[in-house]
Amino acid sequence: MELGVHLPLMEFRGEGLSLGRLQAAVDAARELGFAAVCANDHFVFSTPWLDGPTALAAVIERSGEMVLATTISLASLRGPVPVAKTLAALDVLSGGRLVAGVGPGSSKRDYDAIGVSFEDRWKRFDEAVIILRALLRDEPVPERRVHFTVPDAPLAPAPLQVRGLPLWIGSWGSRAGLRRVARIGDGWLASAYNTAPEQFESALEFLGAELTELGKDAEVFPNALVTMWTWITDDGAERGRVLGEILGPLLGRDPEQLGGRVCVGSAEQCAELLSRYADAGCQRVYLWPLGDERRQLELVAGEVAPLFGRG
Repeated sequence: MELGVHLPLMEFRGEGLSLGRLQAAVDAARELGFAAVCANDHFVFSTPWLDGPTALAAVIERSGEMVLATTISLASLRGPVPVAKTLAALDVLSGGRLVAGVGPGSSKRDYDAIGVSFEDRWKRFDEAVIILRALLRDEPVPERRVHFTVPDAPLAPAPLQVRGLPLWIGSWGSRAGLRRVARIGDGWLASAYNTAPEQFESALEFLGAELTELGKDAEVFPNALVTMWTWITDDGAERGRVLGEILGPLLGRDPEQLGGRVCVGSAEQCAELLSRYADAGCQRVYLWPLGDERRQLELVAGEVAPLFGRG
């Protein structure tokens, strides 16, 4: 199982939001051998949020050979044509290293911000992805369109990847969501704080059955786990403060439940959680340090990874 890194799009302890902070995080990830770097997408959040696609574009030059990923891009809200242009540009500028994760988003506030009904998100998303596939992978444009229009000419430049830009679908693991992943996706993005290793394993088995039913090869269908919040510390009191005073309020979640789902705690605790995900079939985990990115990634590489490697 590979490890990737989320870009620091938020403040946790007054670190500020800057190009320098983004670059420092990517430099650390590259130097320490992480496999990928990604950015999430929100218009509004409970704290200031740096635009994800813009941030990802800003660090392409520093990313070396790492995979770049959107985890996810709000296709239902940004619209398939603008999203296609952004994704194609990221792929061209990175030399063909982009994995395009898309989803409807789970925040009603994002929908309210641009005056779109949250209840329509799945219908909008299904249509948006089909149009995205047509624009980015040279697949047929849907004849019936309700929410979006399409250009009368191909978008150019096209993505650099000659086999077509891979479109991964975000899903927390519901059966309806996994059926959608199997039907229209090229990969699955799960959410760490919304699942657990046992749930992930069960969902992966269900996804495999759905893929097989559709005549697709479940053995080569990729997956990854995103938003794995990370803070390595041997101090139990500090762990409690991070969960109870930072992460819990940020997400509106129970700190005790989060404690069993994210990499907040000692190197041993985090390695054990990651090992369970590896055993469940997870192929890549994107870690999101809760500040002090270089030091946290150094702890992961130096203290967690060796234990995880033995696990």
